[in-house]
Amino acid sequence: MSDARDLDICASEPIRIPGSIQPHGAMIVLDASSQVVTQVSANVSTFVGLDLRVGEGLPEELRSLRDAIERKAADADEERFQEALQIGDRTWTVLMHANAQGRLIIEFEQRGEREEQAIEALFVRLQAFSQSLLDHSMDDLTTAARQTAVFVQAITGFDRALVYRFDPEWNGHVIAQANNGELPNYLGLRFPSKDIPPQARELYRTNRLRLIPSASYEPVPLVPAVDPELNAPLDLSLAALRSVSPVHLEYMRNMGTGSSMSVSILVDGALWGLVACHSRNAHSVSANARAAADFAVQAFSMRVSANARLEDASLRVALSALQGRLLAIMAEENELSAALARGESELLSYADATGAALASDDEIVVFGAAPHAAAVESMVEFLESTGRQEFYTDHLGAQMPCAERFAEQASGLLAVRISELYPHWLIWFRPEVIRTVTWGGDPHMVVRESGRIHPRQSFQSWQDQERGKSTPWREAELDAARNLRNAIVGIVLRKAEVLANLSESLQRSNKELEAFSYSVSHDLRAPFRHIVGYSELLKGRSNNLDAKSRHYLDSISESALAAGRLVDDLLNFSHLGRTQLALKNVDMDKIVSEVRHSTTRLIEQRQIEWDVSALPIARGDPTLIRQVWQNLIDNAVKYTAREEVSRIAIRGWRDGDEICYQISDNGVGFDMAYLGKLFGVFQRLQRTEDFQGTGIGLALVRRIIDRHKGRVWAEGSVGEGATFGFSLPLKVRIDD
Repeated sequence: MSDARDLDICASEPIRIPGSIQPHGAMIVLDASSQVVTQVSANVSTFVGLDLRVGEGLPEELRSLRDAIERKAADADEERFQEALQIGDRTWTVLMHANAQGRLIIEFEQRGEREEQAIEALFVRLQAFSQSLLDHSMDDLTTAARQTAVFVQAITGFDRALVYRFDPEWNGHVIAQANNGELPNYLGLRFPSKDIPPQARELYRTNRLRLIPSASYEPVPLVPAVDPELNAPLDLSLAALRSVSPVHLEYMRNMGTGSSMSVSILVDGALWGLVACHSRNAHSVSANARAAADFAVQAFSMRVSANARLEDASLRVALSALQGRLLAIMAEENELSAALARGESELLSYADATGAALASDDEIVVFGAAPHAAAVESMVEFLESTGRQEFYTDHLGAQMPCAERFAEQASGLLAVRISELYPHWLIWFRPEVIRTVTWGGDPHMVVRESGRIHPRQSFQSWQDQERGKSTPWREAELDAARNLRNAIVGIVLRKAEVLANLSESLQRSNKELEAFSYSVSHDLRAPFRHIVGYSELLKGRSNNLDAKSRHYLDSISESALAAGRLVDDLLNFSHLGRTQLALKNVDMDKIVSEVRHSTTRLIEQRQIEWDVSALPIARGDPTLIRQVWQNLIDNAVKYTAREEVSRIAIRGWRDGDEICYQISDNGVGFDMAYLGKLFGVFQRLQRTEDFQGTGIGLALVRRIIDRHKGRVWAEGSVGEGATFGFSLPLKVRIDD
């Protein structure tokens, strides 16, 4: 028999209907409607001192129990009922609940002599514990888990209390511990999912608390074994005394624990983890102490839920802001690939990814640390084969053949289909995160004896290395990807309508722009020139003026000249949107040579070392391309003015379907944190008094290259120079 078959048998064990209870209590089972006894535990007469007969009602000695049953029936909202009842000369803790079979299950446990005083003490300690959870910051779950473990151990008296969290694969991780030293330290260890089979996890979810006072107990059978009316075993899922699996008892003994108690940590109805308590020897806990432990654990559960909700809400707000910025960029670009290239930082941050790819129209564009285009193409084929609109995994190698080849960049993948008709995908990638995991024993060990599987016997630390996995995707990130997909699809669907109205809108805008240009030309340029002219005339008659007055005239003249240059630049910037491109083959060598000559002929005293390579010919508007080079070369000369020797290098090369150019210098450079500002209108990273300029030059560069369907970039470091580059596509498509 295979190991998998053994595990399947273990996982299918009938733990809900064991047909027996643990011997630290007794049980009576009634028909919920008639209150006739249907089953009893075999020890009910010796444990409680009652002689009950199946098929009959409760005897007169149990009048207090009958009254309690009536009170429970009157409270329809009470699923479980616990009360101290006097039966004869003894007081019992009685627990009652109705199961899904229509049976009322009544459990008896012995009650201590000083139980009332113990309840008062528990109430005070619960108040202190609840306050301590509130006294720490909301994100400090480790401290809250540690407090919970300490509190539960203190009120229950176990040797060790562990806070045990499940991961997405249901492996357990001990995140907090309270230990008096009698049992081994398990803090930080992980336990494989097979230690707690799925049906056991479901039982932990439906019945939060389970006590096993002795791992060596002899089960007490129910009499009769099968309910005579239902002709079926009794469902004891919610019973506190339910007998547990012999495999679990063997597991406890192998751990060296003689008793245990577990309290489930439920977060929004789902099983998040357990508080697991153990003692070396047999140990029992009163029902009231168990209820207090359950209260404390559920308080911790609410803390976990609140923390998760706060984290999720904060993440969703941040992702919403990123989506807004991405959509704003998309609104400014005609091509989605160009928009994502401009918003690459936002695109990667949107899914906390290190790489991304856009697959559309037989073209693949990659961003950041992504696999090469051929690998992405194979991913698209795989995604199409799934027939899904979205796909995500943190272990791509387990889903897609040959994915291990690019695990370093893409162990995690999140993809959304952005077209209803074509295989167009937007994909994010996360890299491999290699983890060393310390298990409580070898998780791969299987012990077989006497024809069946047995729980492992070793819980010594055992290390394993996990490869091929990324950090998992969070639900907020998945929702954000879906929202972006819907937004992109919506933008595409609305594009036809927008284009239909665009011509009329552009005509109106052009008329307003022409009116603005006329106003600037006649109402602003002329006055500035007059100011400069009259300043020069006054300086010619300044023999009787003192030095301060002459300084004032110089300032007026310089300010007017600067304002005039600003107006000219603004006019050039506004005209760019209306000028029709005259596309030709552009001799970049000739343009760069002419611009260098015109720029440096007025500063012959500067020592400038030029390193200009042969530049490939590109297709574009020669006049506008000249403006690009004029601005870039002017900036390189200007921002190296403080260097004893200015070094400026110009390069050009072909890269796939585009021609690239860049200019580098050894000037003042810039902080890359402000990269997003460089190409904006009026954005300056240097003081005006240090370097003259209007702050429009790089905005002109970007606008010209955008109109050519190219791209711009920049790199720099403060005090170590800067590099600016632009590219032009081999085939320029002019849409406007």
